[in-house]
Amino acid sequence: MRPIILVGLLMTFPLAGHAQSINFGNNRSEWARDGVCDDPRFAGPGMAQSLDDDDRGKDAADCRNAFRDGRVKLWVQSQAQAATQCSAIRFGNNSSEWARDGECDDYRFIGQGMSSVLLSEDIGRDARDCKALCNAGVIFLRDY
Repeated sequence: MRPIILVGLLMTFPLAGHAQSINFGNNRSEWARDGVCDDPRFAGPGMAQSLDDDDRGKDAADCRNAFRDGRVKLWVQSQAQAATQCSAIRFGNNSSEWARDGECDDYRFIGQGMSSVLLSEDIGRDARDCKALCNAGVIFLRDY
């Protein structure tokens, strides 16, 4: 399984109404043309199980097809912020090896304060860190 790499940054992308208004980039990713979108600018069921920030803008064909088919959408910070209701999220427990280190290690979130390496096995296993960062308004749900 490939780890998810998301550099601790708060991303903002323009709202896109259709695929032509999105710069999908190129197909230089090692994982390009494998049938799933590996670009962390997107969210949805058409996404790869793990993501690497190095693939940002480098899986154009897969992401364009998934976007066209409605399997991914462009992640828009303002929309995610409006939709993220921290009080309604089940954060889980603190059983991750990386729990209580001040960084959120849960793949469901994105934003400042995220760990640079995210593993799918840590979903719902870093509750204290993720809840604190969500309540502080610096992380948001990826798939809102």
